[in-house]
Amino acid sequence: MAAVNDSKPRVLSGIQPSGNLTIGNYLGALKQWVEVQHDYDCFYCVVDLHAITVPQDPAELRQRTRESAAMYIAAGIDPELSTIFVQSHVPAHSELAWMLTCMAPIGWLHRMTQFKDRTAKQTQESIGAGLLNYPSLMAADILLYHADLVPVGDDQNQHLEFTRDLAQRFNHLYGETFTLPTVMNPQAGARIMGLDNPTAKMSKSEASENHAVFLLDDLSRARKKIMRAVTDSHREICFSEEPERAGVNNLLTIYQAISGKSNAAIEAHFAGKGYGDLKRETADCVLSTLEPLQARYYELMNEAGYLDSVLRLGREKASAIADETLKLAQERMGFLAPS
Repeated sequence: MAAVNDSKPRVLSGIQPSGNLTIGNYLGALKQWVEVQHDYDCFYCVVDLHAITVPQDPAELRQRTRESAAMYIAAGIDPELSTIFVQSHVPAHSELAWMLTCMAPIGWLHRMTQFKDRTAKQTQESIGAGLLNYPSLMAADILLYHADLVPVGDDQNQHLEFTRDLAQRFNHLYGETFTLPTVMNPQAGARIMGLDNPTAKMSKSEASENHAVFLLDDLSRARKKIMRAVTDSHREICFSEEPERAGVNNLLTIYQAISGKSNAAIEAHFAGKGYGDLKRETADCVLSTLEPLQARYYELMNEAGYLDSVLRLGREKASAIADETLKLAQERMGFLAPS
C-alpha cells in the first residue's frame, strides 16, 4: 500500500481555477485549510481537470491556475507545511479516475444532486460527460493520497459519500486498497450565500454585480457590495433558519466565520442595533481579511520563479504518493505491469 504519514492524519482538498475566488471560497475552504495545516499532513491542489467539465478559455485557465495557487499561499497556506500542486501535473489523477469511472454504477452518478442542479436547464446535447463523471474524478483525487479527512462545503458532502461507497466497492472486489475518507466541515462559514440572493450559494460564476465579494475586489467596491446586501423587514438581528431571514443570517454567518465569536456573543453585540450596523461591521471584518491577503497575493505574482518552484516541489511530493497508490490499484485490477 502507498506510504502514509503515520504521525499525522492526512487532509486533501482543492478548488477549481474557474472564475475569481470569492469570500465564500475563503471562508468555506481556504481559511480552514490554513487552520488545520499545523495538525495534519495537508495536500491542497488546484483542480484544473474539474474545471474543464464546462468549456474554458485556454489562456484564462492557465492564468487562473497560477492565480489560484498564489491565492492559496496568500491566504496563509505555508508550502513548508502543506503540499500545494496542480491536479493535471499528476497524471495518476486521470488514470485512477478512469478506473473508478468504469466501476461506478450509472445510477449512483445520476443521483448526484449537483449534477441534476447543473443540468436542469440544459439540453442533453450541451451536457458534457465530464459533468456526470465528476464524482469519479473527485474520488480519485482523494483516494490516491489515502486522505483521512476532506474539508468540503456542505454541498459536497454527497460527493464524499460517493467516494466512500466507491472505495468500499473497490476494496470488496479487489482487496483492501483505499482509505475511507471522512468529511471535515468548518464550524462556521461552510456555506456562504449570495449577497443579492441569500437563498443561493455564493458562486464564482454568477454574473450579477452585487452577488459576491471577490478576494481581489477593490476594497471600496467590496464594502459597497456588502452594504447593498439583501436583508428583510424585521428589526431583530439574530441567527435564524427562517427563509425570509436568509439575508441577515448570511451576513451573521460571514461575521461569525471571520470573528470566531459564538452565536450568543454576536446576538448580544448587535442587540438594539440596526441592519446598517450589521452591514458596516461585517464589511469591516471582510476588509480586514482582504487587505493583507491582496498585498501578499500581488507580491507572489510579481516574484519571478517562486510560484513555479512551489508547484514543482508540490508535484514531486504528490506524485510520489499518487503513483504508488495507482500502481497498487492497477495491480489489484489485473493490469500487466510494464517490464
